[in-house]
Amino acid sequence: MVMTRSAESSAFATLRDGTLLSQRLGETRRLSLELVRTLSAEDMTVQVMPDASPTKWHLAHVTWFFETFVLLRFARGYRLFDETYNYCFNSYYESQGGRQPRHARGVLTRPSMEQVLAYRAHVDEALTHLLAPDAGTDPEALSLVEIGLNHEQQHQELLLTDILALFASSPLRPAYRPVSPVLYAVEPVTLGWIEYAGGIHDVGYAGPEFSWDNEGPRHEALLHGFRLADRLVTNAEWADFIEDGGYRTASLWLADGWALAHREQWSAPLYWEWRDDCRQVMSLSGVGPIEGEAPVAHISYYEADAYARWAGKRLPTEFEWEVAAQAVPLAGNMLCQGASGLSSMRPLPALRAAAGLARQMFGDVWEWTQSAYLPYPGYKPAQGAIGEYNGKFMVSQHVLRGASCVTPEGHTRRTYRNFFYPHQRWQFSGLRLASDLS
Repeated sequence: MVMTRSAESSAFATLRDGTLLSQRLGETRRLSLELVRTLSAEDMTVQVMPDASPTKWHLAHVTWFFETFVLLRFARGYRLFDETYNYCFNSYYESQGGRQPRHARGVLTRPSMEQVLAYRAHVDEALTHLLAPDAGTDPEALSLVEIGLNHEQQHQELLLTDILALFASSPLRPAYRPVSPVLYAVEPVTLGWIEYAGGIHDVGYAGPEFSWDNEGPRHEALLHGFRLADRLVTNAEWADFIEDGGYRTASLWLADGWALAHREQWSAPLYWEWRDDCRQVMSLSGVGPIEGEAPVAHISYYEADAYARWAGKRLPTEFEWEVAAQAVPLAGNMLCQGASGLSSMRPLPALRAAAGLARQMFGDVWEWTQSAYLPYPGYKPAQGAIGEYNGKFMVSQHVLRGASCVTPEGHTRRTYRNFFYPHQRWQFSGLRLASDLS
């Protein structure tokens, strides 16, 4: 892999303090192990569908990233753990050679979970030496370590959504782990609207902290005046859409979505099911009642767009969302560790707030936008293998903004661009309504 200094400075800002970076890296690596603590070896080997990967693969892949792109280049005397792991745990990096097909990662019964943990320990030890205060670590290595740290945070979220997909497919519907109850009274919060003036706005990231290359360059975008809902669409509101024939009304749907919904026999969000003559939902805490005032989750772009049409509204563009997020604190219901353990790991109802303040912009669910995932004006991917990370996926996908209840705390920005194909719905994805001022 080749990454020039100019690519480093323009595409990926980094922490220059190796000690602080080492601390953050250690916290991130420990969280990955905490997330799998309650799983069996069997749980961590199975792949339930092509979009999802086994837990064991996630743990090994993020480790392979550090070994391949950092240690083999910058750690003097580093000993490769196992030469076969490059084939097993490469994801989509063409520059790194052949790899296990994505849909067949679940057949990797070997290496064992014990070997994967030994692999992680081997790489962690080498990273500790590389980032030692007196190591004189190359600035490019620091940049790549920070990329790897953020990459692992992405996989922590994927790991949890893939576990949910796996457990939802089991006839036993096991719980991943109990989650803390809602700590406040849940009352319906009337949906309000916030108006935003049109004009030319600066969008995209420009600053000293880390960002992905697809968040820039910062540029100007012309927006017409718009309204944005002050909270997310809820499960109760989605149930009204279902009862009103939302999944049976062709005029609400894009053609591809309508064909897919019929082919797959969609009649509700993913993980909703009928039990004991009532709707229930499968979550990371097992099967339980649907929380009406919580945000709807696990819907595709097609479903989000159909709902917005049914409601007489539309989805926001990604730049409308970004402009609205400027006044909102970068905090919310995300994955974090505290004295009582891991956080809720499920979307929570909106809290009441002062008029004119948008809620749930960060956390709960990723929010579909109507914007296609495309490069910004002047975008240039980084050179070498890192350039394969975002740029080559800029086709046929849609942008989601915000964060979800399983996004690690600290792993989002107002400019963060998540992206998925319009049919995908196993992620914690939901929607917020928008409309034009005129």
